[in-house]
This record gives sequence, structure tokens and C-alpha cells, in this order.
Amino acid sequence: MDLKEWFANRRKGREAAEVKQPLTTEEYCALWTQCFQCRELLYTSDLRANLQVCPKCQYHFRIGARQRIDQLADQDSWSELAGNLASDDPLGFFDTDSYPNRLAEAAHKSGLSEAVLTGTCLVKQEKIALAVMDFSYFGGSMGSVVGEKVTRLAEHAASERLPLVVVASSGGARMQEGILSLMQMAKTSAALAALHDEGLLYISVLTEPTFGGVTASFAMLGDFIIAEPGARIGFAGRRVIEQTIHQKLPNEFQTAEHLLKQGHVDMVVERAKLKDTVYRLVVFHPAPHKGARRPDSSKRLPVLG
Repeated sequence: MDLKEWFANRRKGREAAEVKQPLTTEEYCALWTQCFQCRELLYTSDLRANLQVCPKCQYHFRIGARQRIDQLADQDSWSELAGNLASDDPLGFFDTDSYPNRLAEAAHKSGLSEAVLTGTCLVKQEKIALAVMDFSYFGGSMGSVVGEKVTRLAEHAASERLPLVVVASSGGARMQEGILSLMQMAKTSAALAALHDEGLLYISVLTEPTFGGVTASFAMLGDFIIAEPGARIGFAGRRVIEQTIHQKLPNEFQTAEHLLKQGHVDMVVERAKLKDTVYRLVVFHPAPHKGARRPDSSKRLPVLG
């Protein structure tokens, strides 16, 4: 056997050893993801490399809180705050299942202990306070813990003179906690009002979808309100409104682009440009010195006439 044959036989043996069993249905499906908007079949690895944005139609897929943090924060700069808070069952709520069982199921599905992660991080070396909601945990619903974590983060931002960024994705208030969940709307809004009075920057990022009590409170109180392309944003859902007014709503109703035209959001930013946009806004609005508060907007000059 000459040297050429020896290498050929070695290559054939290596190729034979690398032959794998046919892919199972689950493994094959994991290789592909179908776009919800254009129905294009996409390689999952390519979609992931493109920040979960369809390269054909630019549809922005929902992503989890940890993925969002990885995209926004500098590497190894994330430090979680209030991560030990967990929901209780104050009402002993039970529908088809108990509330504690539903919480356990949501934790198993999402890998999180609540619907929001809060902490601090660096964005291109600029330190910010960051809260990111996750729709995969109980539809991103706001219960007592979500409200408490957002409030504590706003207070931490005020104390440390940090800009605050909140990425919202929610179906609204969590009905299993009743009035206690609705109270979080007032609590988070009060904390953000205190942050505003300190002259500190608050950026709200609205992603698919943002509805209900979250929209009616901290999600729409930003100094700058940014929305991702195609994100659905509103208070009541489209179906509820149509059934109430007995009219068919336009296709673009409650989309980020429509809200931009109506002045409800300040800008619509692609996911790939979101980090740069947040960075520029933070740098352009440095924190004022301690004690330099914004003027009281309630004390207006009298109208002459």
C-alpha cells in the first residue's frame, strides 16, 4: 500500500465514523423556524445570529429577558438586583388550577422566577439601571413582585444617579392577585415621578406585545419611548375593542408604526440598532448633580388677559 492509498483509506474510515443516525422529527424541526409574518423557512442558527429578526421581512420575534440583556449589556457587566423576590398567593386564587401551580409552570417554561429581571449593567461602558420583562413567564403579567422590582430599581437609579431603561413585554396586570396587582400601577408611577424630579433619564422600550396595566403605567412614562418594529402596543386588546364598538379596526391599529404617526412613541428602532440608540441617549443626557432637581411643572405662570 502506497502513501496515497493509506491516506485515502484513513479518510474513508473517518467519514464512516462520522455518519450519524437520521434526524428525529424534533431535531429536524429545531433546525428550522418559520417566520410568523412572511412564512419563510429560516435556519434557526441564522435567525439566532440575526438577533431573532427575520432577514427577509424584518419581523422581530419575541425574545426572552436573558437574550435581551445579552444584546444590550456589555459582556460580563450584568449584576442582578432583587433577584430573591418571589410571588405569594395572597388571595388563595384557584380557577382550573391553583395560582402556586401556575407560578411553578411559568418558572419551568421560562427558566425565571418572575416576569422581570432587574439590575445594573454597562452599555458601551456607560452604567445604567435595566429592567427587562419576559412574556414567556405568565404572559409578562405584572403582579406584586414585578411592581416591587421595577419600583426598587427606579429607587436604586435615583440613589446612584443612573439612567433607567425598562424593556416592556406584557399582557397587563396579573388577575390572580386582584387589586394588589393593580396597585403596582400607582406604585411604579410614583417611583418614576421621583426619578423624574431628580432630573434623571428614563427610557422605555416597548416590545411585542405591551398591553394592559403595564402600558397604563410605567411603559408609557419614559422621557423617551422607543418601540421595536411591528410591536403591538395598547391597553385593551384588538378583539375586545372590536366587540365593544362593533367595528373592524384597521390592520395597522396598535402597531408601533401607527403609534409613531400618532405621537404616542418617539421612535421605532430596529433591534440591531437598539443598543447604539440607548447609548447615544444616555450620553446625550448626563445625570445632573445631586440636588439639581427639575422645575416644578405644577407652578405655572398665571395667564394674562
